[in-house]
Amino acid sequence: MPESSEISSLWRPFHTPIFRNLLLASVVSDIGAFMQTVGAAWLMVSLKAGPMYVALTQTASALPFFIFALPAGAIGDIVDRRKLILFTESWMVGVALMLAALTLTGLVSPLPLLILTFALSAGDAFESPNWRAVLPDLVKKEDLPAASALNGIEFNFARAVGPGLAGLLIAAAGAGSAFLLNAVSFVGVIFVVARWKPAFKKRSEALHQKP
Repeated sequence: MPESSEISSLWRPFHTPIFRNLLLASVVSDIGAFMQTVGAAWLMVSLKAGPMYVALTQTASALPFFIFALPAGAIGDIVDRRKLILFTESWMVGVALMLAALTLTGLVSPLPLLILTFALSAGDAFESPNWRAVLPDLVKKEDLPAASALNGIEFNFARAVGPGLAGLLIAAAGAGSAFLLNAVSFVGVIFVVARWKPAFKKRSEALHQKP
């Protein structure tokens, strides 16, 4: 019985439509992100840019989180997190489309690949801390631990599935197709977040109106 109760409580956040829709959209988006990472590394190798550029590809993916994670959290405390998430998602769509276009037309070279990889990861670095910060606005307080656990499960699932799918897609259609699919993967999150109307502002205004 305790185990059954724990399993039930783990899945309870799915009863909240906005959390369920965002989590499902995030699975697709995160799979696209891991496909992009594999595609960038493979493309850099195929461009025969040398070991330094290949190593810098991973650096370009990881460095933005070191640089921007703390400022992003501070900015999220000042501005509307919903609008910030929409901005970063739109930014990443634009960068991913640019990278896909350069790759599919054969115009990509090592330096633009590094710059666009950094720019794409910078958008993710700005979004990630604010994405976690909005969880309390998506579910009830008692469901927050389960929502956090499901968020972690979603990310690890995407990390397990994304690279494998990327390998199959790149082998069949090239890295440009992986970049293009990554751009499309952001659409679901943008759609769900754009339709989301947070209720916490109304509650906050009501509290301030109390004598």
